[in-house]
Amino acid sequence: MARNVAGEPYTRISAEEADEMVKAGDAVIVDVRRDDEYHGGHVKGALWIPVDDVIPRFDDLPAEGKLLFICEVGARSGLAAEYAAAMGADADRLYNVEDGTGTWIEKGLPYSTGDDK
Repeated sequence: MARNVAGEPYTRISAEEADEMVKAGDAVIVDVRRDDEYHGGHVKGALWIPVDDVIPRFDDLPAEGKLLFICEVGARSGLAAEYAAAMGADADRLYNVEDGTGTWIEKGLPYSTGDDK
């Protein structure tokens, strides 16, 4: 269930909630993990921007719609959402998929490997 924590400029959501938002067509998953992690398995259709690149590549993020940040366990994705907020993204657009990519894949949600989108 989506939830907000005081002081965080984003909403925490589950993999299932993120999948529903993507299916609705108004959200994009942003994978913020390292190269090897991303290529090992990632959310199908995810935009890949490593956490350390979120600020310098902020203009690569869609200007409209919801941004659903994901990593492996929710820590780097939370940081990436904070970076996006610091760069001016509205908090109501920012989400942290806190159960991560491993859980996404374990639950059988759509994913790809290697360079496949």
